[in-house]
Amino acid sequence: MSRKNFKRGTNLFVASTYMKKEIFSNVEPDLVIFNSNELVSMNTRYGAPRTGENMSELAIIKDGAIAIKDDLIIFIGPTDELMSKYEFGKIPTKVDATNKLVTPGFVDPHTHIIFDGTRENELSMKLEGKTYLEILKAGGGILRTVRKTREATLEKLVENGKKILDRMMSYGTTTLEAKSGYGLTTESEIKQLKAIQILNEVHPLDLIPTFLGAHAIPPEYNDKPDKYIDLIISEMIPKIAEEGLAEFCDVFCEKGIFSIKQTRKILKTAIRYGLKPQIHIDEIVDTNGALLASEIRAIQTGHLLKSNNEGLKAMAEAGVIATLLPGTPFCLMLDDYAPARKMIDLGIPIALATDLNPNCWTESMQMIITLACYHMKLSTAEALTAATINSACAIQKQNEIGSLEIGKRADLIVFDIPNHNFLPYHYGVNLVSKVIKNGKILVDYDLST
Repeated sequence: MSRKNFKRGTNLFVASTYMKKEIFSNVEPDLVIFNSNELVSMNTRYGAPRTGENMSELAIIKDGAIAIKDDLIIFIGPTDELMSKYEFGKIPTKVDATNKLVTPGFVDPHTHIIFDGTRENELSMKLEGKTYLEILKAGGGILRTVRKTREATLEKLVENGKKILDRMMSYGTTTLEAKSGYGLTTESEIKQLKAIQILNEVHPLDLIPTFLGAHAIPPEYNDKPDKYIDLIISEMIPKIAEEGLAEFCDVFCEKGIFSIKQTRKILKTAIRYGLKPQIHIDEIVDTNGALLASEIRAIQTGHLLKSNNEGLKAMAEAGVIATLLPGTPFCLMLDDYAPARKMIDLGIPIALATDLNPNCWTESMQMIITLACYHMKLSTAEALTAATINSACAIQKQNEIGSLEIGKRADLIVFDIPNHNFLPYHYGVNLVSKVIKNGKILVDYDLST
């Protein structure tokens, strides 16, 4: 049951529970986890993505256990059932999760991990009251990172990305989306996407590549933005699609960046070339980005701090996922966060992501869960749902990851805490005991084993 064959179409998770149990009935596990105080299965019988009240349904198994063969889950249930099913002494690797929490691996569906250069100097500018757009106009922000990233070699970008991925893995992330967007030339955008491709091959984490050539207007096109848009449409998108370098296309739709009309034009072109649409919308001002997201049936949207009610209702009707990024207003020192409670009431599926970038640099989805609870008033259960199964839906990988079910990928976290409510409660530290990716223990902080 190798991961390679699984990805080629052995979609065992879509079969009935009975069929899945039958498929693995005579398979002996390589690894088992048992005695967990809480095992959050996030079972998809409650939907994928989850909305409304279903965001609070974690499908917790008390004294839970999981059995893994190669990279797939072959059993999930109570520990006593596991003990009666297998010859325990013959299992090669056993993890005692007594008084610990087990959850699906975190899925981070919105990141900008491929870049060079840092922007710590901009913190003092923000402390002095400078806004995001003021820093951008002064040559900072995205454009500073663009200059450094254009100068960086492919090898340097891969090296930088690997350090970030190692940290993300240590905090429990097992799959992430990764964007280009700091090149803003055909050559540099392709260089970033090739760095993502290389990292996908050499690093244990799975990366989902997104083309974000429409991240900003580069300086050389300041007086001719439409020509840059033509470059994206006529050259960048066709080349990237031809080389298979991206699954998604994203646009930063914002006042002073890309307008609704420009965004629609770019994304409709991307769709024609087989790229799936997503959008940064309504972060700083309301541009009616939520309405556009519903119109083009974007898979996910990012930010949404200022989206209007009409747009949010349209997103709910269209089933567009709102990927909320509480780390961004935190770093920008804003008072407003995305109206998560309103979105849940409207029936919008919510995901959570780090938005990791040089302006919002955190590898920790644990920190994002804390911010979501403290500043957006999500319950712990809602935040955990948003960081796992709903985030998997935001990158359309919910059939492989995001929940712990028979036939799905064995991506999971063992936390050194007794229950899920500790995740935002005990903050500012790494609560991980073990991280398992594709059935392999990649992070192990439990020195007693």
